[in-house]
Amino acid sequence: MHSLLFLCARRLVGHRPTTHRALDVVPTELYPVLFQAAFLDERILALQDLVGTWPFPVLSFPWLLGRRGHQGDRHPLLGEKPSKLCVQAVILAVVARLRRALEEPCRDISRCRLKVLDVTGLQSDDTDRGPEWMSLWSCTVALAKACVERHKGPSGASAAAPRPLAVEVRADLFVNSTSFNVLRDALQTAGPLRLKCRDFHAEELPVASIVSLLELLEPTGVRRVDLRFNNLGLTGLCAVLPHLARFTGLLSLRLPYSNVNVRRVATEAGLRCLATQLGRLLCLKELNLGSSRLSGKLRQLLGDLQSPLESLELAACFLLPSDFTFLSRSLHAPALKKLDLSGHDFSQNLLQHLQHLLEETSASLLHLDLMECRLTDACLESLLPALCRCSRLRCLGLFGNPISTAGLKNLVRKTVVLQDLGLVVYPYPSDCFPSEPPWPLAALPFEEAADGERLAALGAELGHMLASSGRAHAVWTTSLCRHGALDYFAL
Repeated sequence: MHSLLFLCARRLVGHRPTTHRALDVVPTELYPVLFQAAFLDERILALQDLVGTWPFPVLSFPWLLGRRGHQGDRHPLLGEKPSKLCVQAVILAVVARLRRALEEPCRDISRCRLKVLDVTGLQSDDTDRGPEWMSLWSCTVALAKACVERHKGPSGASAAAPRPLAVEVRADLFVNSTSFNVLRDALQTAGPLRLKCRDFHAEELPVASIVSLLELLEPTGVRRVDLRFNNLGLTGLCAVLPHLARFTGLLSLRLPYSNVNVRRVATEAGLRCLATQLGRLLCLKELNLGSSRLSGKLRQLLGDLQSPLESLELAACFLLPSDFTFLSRSLHAPALKKLDLSGHDFSQNLLQHLQHLLEETSASLLHLDLMECRLTDACLESLLPALCRCSRLRCLGLFGNPISTAGLKNLVRKTVVLQDLGLVVYPYPSDCFPSEPPWPLAALPFEEAADGERLAALGAELGHMLASSGRAHAVWTTSLCRHGALDYFAL
């Protein structure tokens, strides 16, 4: 339900000539709600007028667009899909403002006081996103082009005169081979529009390209480095990680699909190097080493860390009992808020080790992923006592496990004690298929093989069970899209 103030703002920005005239006299405290209305209704010209006369030193998307909670949460005013046209309009308006200040400084009597543009918080995942929405990659390219083009004078040559005005742009950056050149040029440009990175994401880049970009980032303000699908291996990681120590505020390091395999020959030196470099990241709270074969080496890799991790993702890492024993006894266990152990087979001898680990993390754990772990009804029943001790648990991922309809109903009943459990991503029940389903369930084209009517009936029954136990607010779903939006910084 929108407020009366917002509805009035929406009416005003809907008539551009009136908006343009009114901005000379409108009180500064009305600018935020006018911006929100213009953004929501895609009033491009009104947005540009507002940015061109912005009366505050900071224009922050996370604040203006109503993002709740800590950094990393979503923009509820926009759903989760900010308009590409609107984001581009804001960027172009900032560039136009800088151009006017440079070309006609004596005539620039605008009330604009903008010094910082904060566009952090756009999602890197483009799933279910149309071309009209601004992705993190698109925003990175748009900002980089604006920085490079603003550095050039009217003739296209770089201007040598000192800049009378500058705007710092705080952004999350996403780069791959397609956008590497323009981002590198933007970071090398000493123009009036300056990029300052918060979260750095790189995909499918060679080591030299990653290192060159890391060296160009300002050290202050970088909180996350995410390097995925880069096939770095131990050698590549040991070449990249020394360049992270300069980011003294780095909280999150994500290295999934890095092609690390401890079973290969001559890996000991590389493991020692990797462990040493991780130990130099003194503020590190989140580490993702998913899809690397780390069997028996977890103690060696994490032993040099100076402070406990709060988020540890070890999906499909082929962990051994000794790894679980180390983790349960480590300084990390009682501090963990997020733990991902997906892709491990807990149907055999690892189940007892998982139970012990959950007991050690029970006081802090908020988010647990056990997807594609071969958990049957019997395994889940054995795990439930330890799971129910995790009294703060908010999210549980169980997708891809061979659990039956009866097992899911039992899970709903037993987890009634977990009052904070607001999201459960459960699997398609094993008995909702006409024949024995193949493994893994997550790879199954369920639209073709599952009984849709039985799934719908189960969803309704689970919803009724939740409502009758006072948990109508909880979301139990088979949709991985819900799960994918969760992030350590949103916990």
